[in-house]
Amino acid sequence: MKYYIVIPAHNEQELIGLTLQSLISQTVLPKKIIVVNDNSTDKTGEIVLDYAKENPYISLVNKTSSAIHLPGSKVIQAFHKGFETLDDDYDIIVKIDGDLIFPPNYFETIIAHFQSDPKIGMAGGFCYIEKNGDWILENLTDKDHIRGALKAYRKETFKQIGGLKPSMGWDTVDELLCKYYDWKIVTDSSLHVKHLKPTGANYSKTARYKQGEAFYTLGYGFWITAIASAKLAMMKKKPFLFFDYIKGFLKAKRAKTPLLVTDAQAKFIRNYRLKKMKEKLF
Repeated sequence: MKYYIVIPAHNEQELIGLTLQSLISQTVLPKKIIVVNDNSTDKTGEIVLDYAKENPYISLVNKTSSAIHLPGSKVIQAFHKGFETLDDDYDIIVKIDGDLIFPPNYFETIIAHFQSDPKIGMAGGFCYIEKNGDWILENLTDKDHIRGALKAYRKETFKQIGGLKPSMGWDTVDELLCKYYDWKIVTDSSLHVKHLKPTGANYSKTARYKQGEAFYTLGYGFWITAIASAKLAMMKKKPFLFFDYIKGFLKAKRAKTPLLVTDAQAKFIRNYRLKKMKEKLF
């Protein structure tokens, strides 16, 4: 199976070389790697071009955008810029961040999952962060969720879910729509990926209400949002974030912010979320 990778990158000169080195060391190489240099003011572009000289399947695409790092929209707009340059001759499309180190068998294993069952629509490993010299699981989500930093999609699934939405919540709505269209999602706990910059390290203060807005645009409704907000605030060990998330939800509701999903999809998502919550309680 052929896979293409798109990497949105903003000021990643310290890390992008480590990511690319881990990709060109894969036991099954990608057919194409597109790095989207998103308004970088450092040497990200030069480093990518150095790798491209030796590895002709690596390309650089330059993009200008605002320097404010809002979660979701900026990174997916950059992804789209790179994706537009690709042809349709792939089986798997991959979106990764430019601050990861993959084990050499990562994509060989991901391909094996897709080949094992035609109903698998998404697959991924797990992010690990360094703490006091040890690499520990970056434990921000359930074990059945694939982190936004390393998403791999079967082409048919990617097209059916409508690609990636340029909004915070894109890396949750993709999986919920997978479920809606009856695709399976596989997470492989044997695949440990080093995440060199912890999630959210660069988010500005304007981003703090975005999570609540994302819950609204996913069609969660108030009570599911309240439970999800409490859980996420506790996982981040910042209980007061709960109030920011609720404010963000109510702000989006008052503004009648458009949902990322149809009414039928929103209803499915609420039922699915409630079912998952009940399973954990009982």
